[in-house]
Amino acid sequence: MEQDKNWHTTHKESLAFGQRLSDTVANGMGSWRFIIWQTIIVILWMTANVIGFIYHWDVYPYILLNLVFSTQAAYAAPIIMMAQNRQNERDRAHAEADFKTNVEAKKEIEELLSKLNSIEIDKLDKILEILQKTEKK
Repeated sequence: MEQDKNWHTTHKESLAFGQRLSDTVANGMGSWRFIIWQTIIVILWMTANVIGFIYHWDVYPYILLNLVFSTQAAYAAPIIMMAQNRQNERDRAHAEADFKTNVEAKKEIEELLSKLNSIEIDKLDKILEILQKTEKK
C-alpha cells in the first residue's frame, strides 16, 4: 500500500499543521478571489468613512486602513515565503522521484537490450548452424 503513494501525497502527509496553514493562507492570498474581496472591503471602508453621517472612524488619509495593510503585509510576507520554501522542497522531491524513476527505467531498458542482443545472437547462431547443415548436404 505504501508503494501506491506518489511523491506529492507522501510530502503532503508529512506536513505539520503550521505548514499546511501557511500553504493555505499563501494560496488564498495569491488568488483573484482574495484581491477582489480585499478591493470590495477597501471600497466599502473608504465609502463608509467619506459619506458616514454620524461617525467617521478612519478619516482621510485612512491611517487605520494603512495600519491594517501594514500589519497584513508584515504577516503575509513570511507566510508566503514559508510556502515558497516548501514549494522548493516539493520541487526537489519531485525531481528526485523523477530521477530515481529514470534511473530504474534506464536499468530496465539496458536489461531488455541485453536480452534482445542475446536472443539475436542465438538466432544468428541457429541460422549459421542451419546454413552450415545445408552446405554439407
